[in-house]
Amino acid sequence: MAATHKTPAALTTLFVLLLGLLFPAAANAASPSILVSRVTTSAKVMALTFDFGSDPGNVWRILQVLADRGVKATFFVTGEAAANHPDVIRSVVAQGHEIGNHSYSHPYFTQLTSAQMADELSRTATAIRNATGQSPQPFFRPPYGDYNSPVLQAAGDAGYTHTIMWTIDTVDWQGVSSAAVRDAVLSRATPGAIALMHVGGGASGTPDALPAMIDGLRAAGYQLVTVSELLGSTPTGQTLYVVKPGDTLYRIASLYGVPVSAIVSANNIANPNLIYPNQVLVIPTGATPSPSTGSYTVQPGDTLYRIAARYGTTVTAIANANNIANPNLIYPGQVLVIPGGGSTPPATRTYTVQPGDTLYSIAGRYGTTVNAIVTANNIANPNLILPGQVLVIPG
Repeated sequence: MAATHKTPAALTTLFVLLLGLLFPAAANAASPSILVSRVTTSAKVMALTFDFGSDPGNVWRILQVLADRGVKATFFVTGEAAANHPDVIRSVVAQGHEIGNHSYSHPYFTQLTSAQMADELSRTATAIRNATGQSPQPFFRPPYGDYNSPVLQAAGDAGYTHTIMWTIDTVDWQGVSSAAVRDAVLSRATPGAIALMHVGGGASGTPDALPAMIDGLRAAGYQLVTVSELLGSTPTGQTLYVVKPGDTLYRIASLYGVPVSAIVSANNIANPNLIYPNQVLVIPTGATPSPSTGSYTVQPGDTLYRIAARYGTTVTAIANANNIANPNLIYPGQVLVIPGGGSTPPATRTYTVQPGDTLYSIAGRYGTTVNAIVTANNIANPNLILPGQVLVIPG
């Protein structure tokens, strides 16, 4: 009898668990983490950041230099480091430095499941809180800089609003000389830049590089700040753009009237064909979306020829603005940048073909030419039109 009474509750629990497995997205309401490799600002500010894996290596020497020079930095700490060296992590925080999450065991995040990523982030947060009483949120840095859209979503779900990459990679972990580490930063210093270094023993040149690096940056007018302070710097002279699903650099560049190469350079992008939704891009030179550039959502039956005619532009211009390899292949719902035209098409008419119509009679009715209608609608055979067919009538 007791078992009979427990069965409904057990079934309910099982049902809830199954729902969670079948529909995990229902609980996934957080926004993806924002990817940051550089902060847009005209102020001469930079952030020095240090990745702290399982090896404390040179951390005490690094902390001493930072203390002597009065510099606050941001340390991205693994859970293993926090669990195995809590005294070191406490010292980092006690000296006023900032802490971010660098995973627990330093795996490639793109090779993990969502559950595994969540576990890595959660265990690290627990280890850091146990050592310092502080949370590493809201900053996450993926090991090896390895990320994709699922990684950004997992970080966002875990409360890490910003995924922090870097502008300058000193490659100090390769054991390069202190002069090489120093020069890597000094030669590439720009407002809003984030420099990447490591505390491990393999980064043997870093402690000795820091004094001259810091002095050189200050001599050049730079203030060294934490990542949170860098993100709070006032943007001037540049624009931020958050990448949307379906965006390409070509589309964004066309929208703002700047070359793709300028966006690539401003954001330190290695592969121009690889950008992610919710990634934050710096749009250089204070550009704003061009008032002469609009967008159009492709409708069933549309062709690039028809759209180009409607907006008074060319198929080639639309194809280039949207990085379209095959002008004959567009999809309903696809959003196109329309260069040289606003979001509202010029006074272009449409006409629904009636029984007995010919292109000649339609052209005569609207005071245009057969060739103009043929071009606007990509008609292969001017003698073959069908009742019910909707034609663009160019102005």
